[in-house]
Amino acid sequence: MIGSGLFWTIAYILILRRGYKDKYYGMPMAALCANVSWEFIFAFVYPHPQPQLYIDYLWLVFDVGILVQYLAYGRSEFPEHLPKKLFYVTFLFTLVYCALTITAMAQEFNDYIGIYAAFAQNLMMSVLFIRMLLKRNSSRGQSGYIALSKMVGTIFPSILFYLYFPNSNLLLLLFCGIFVLDVVYFLLLYAKMKTDGINPWKRI
Repeated sequence: MIGSGLFWTIAYILILRRGYKDKYYGMPMAALCANVSWEFIFAFVYPHPQPQLYIDYLWLVFDVGILVQYLAYGRSEFPEHLPKKLFYVTFLFTLVYCALTITAMAQEFNDYIGIYAAFAQNLMMSVLFIRMLLKRNSSRGQSGYIALSKMVGTIFPSILFYLYFPNSNLLLLLFCGIFVLDVVYFLLLYAKMKTDGINPWKRI
């Protein structure tokens, strides 16, 4: 889990850096709400064993920073025909709903380390990153290194939990789906940056 912790931490730092430079949030709202909820729940409600617990604390701090960027920059992408106060209402509802869903999944699957919730929301995140790129038609708030860090940070626990649960078809589907979507996202982002005259390897 140290490998996962390292690469996801790199991803969070790069998201914060890119968001600050571009003045755009770098993580889709629903994915952000799920991340914050998961980290809070498994840091304080059903605490992970060490060292994962300390990684959860660290991730939560970074995700709060990304949350602040979303609240600061996200209104520019909120539909103009809707009341602006709905921006905050929608965010708060999604955050609470994610927290309740992750808690229910832990209880339903007797999974108090959050494996199923983590990979389910990771799959959702992979889909939402692709959607964010296509909707913006821009690499603002994004970089190839963020995409690669997310991908590698997910490969480590995917291999680990496959070895622990080789007969779980659900987890296997999640592992494979996340990997395929992460590759697609990286390739789409790479192509977009090349089209826009941006060197993907120099954009950090």
